[in-house]
Amino acid sequence: MYLKDKTWILTRRELLATSAGNGICLGLGLNPAANAQTGQIILKPIPSTGELLPVIGLGTNRWVADGDKNTTTALKSTLTTFSNLGGRVIDTAPAYRSSESALGELIADIGIRNAFFLATKVDKEDSVDGVMRMENSRLNLQTEQLDLMQVHNLRGAETQLRSMLIWKATERVRYIGITTSRTNQFAKMERLMKRYPLDFIQLNYSVVEREAEKRLLPLAQERKIGVMVNLPFHRGRLFAAVKDKPLPKWSSEFDCSSWAQFFLKYVVSHPAVTCTIPGMTKAKHAEDNMGACYGKLPDEAQRKRMAAIFKAT
Repeated sequence: MYLKDKTWILTRRELLATSAGNGICLGLGLNPAANAQTGQIILKPIPSTGELLPVIGLGTNRWVADGDKNTTTALKSTLTTFSNLGGRVIDTAPAYRSSESALGELIADIGIRNAFFLATKVDKEDSVDGVMRMENSRLNLQTEQLDLMQVHNLRGAETQLRSMLIWKATERVRYIGITTSRTNQFAKMERLMKRYPLDFIQLNYSVVEREAEKRLLPLAQERKIGVMVNLPFHRGRLFAAVKDKPLPKWSSEFDCSSWAQFFLKYVVSHPAVTCTIPGMTKAKHAEDNMGACYGKLPDEAQRKRMAAIFKAT
């Protein structure tokens, strides 16, 4: 069913039906979000196609291949828990050391490639180097077709976007986009958004880092570009800011039971945001973060109340 802003709410019955079609066994009984009494997962459409994605994804900049047994077991448990709770979107990059290889191996081991929406990046200036980088990503992730290819931190953006448009036309990638994690690149991102037919942008945005609200998020809505948010916890500083502070009682109004869910629900409740990709390396983090994918989202009045707790940067 639709909410007013075109956000979808998927019921347990619908989620089970979707998972059956994808060959996934979703352990909804594991859902830790006890506050999500409705048992509904929140989905938003990719503006360029209408394809629905869960609003909480998985960031993997700390994932490594060939780690010790405990590390590998923890990552596998995280990925399984994320999937069991309805997670689909996974973001990685060649610059994240061996993250792509780690994901490719774990997904193959679990055997649920079709369950995931895989996003990665290219970070080269030269056209030939960029194409080689993208080909390596397909090999590392063990897939013929990537869901989303992005220009990493706008490096070589014009050159790489030309190659990516060819890849999209030949169905080696389904969607294309650009990323940054630095506010000082927002002006350049805005220019590229106006010039190229992008499916996604990825940028830094949180309850204390709200610069994107001024120009980029409205422009994304205007041009029908999906928004993937990185750094929703402001590099962990938000947790330090609320250390030993109780969660506001009124946060239960939008089905929130932890500070992580509070921060994530602020981000994904913006109408321009498609999803956010907090980093996770432990199953307990996946359980907590995916709790933000269930229940209600804060309305505009509640968002203002949330933001009022923190000083914007």
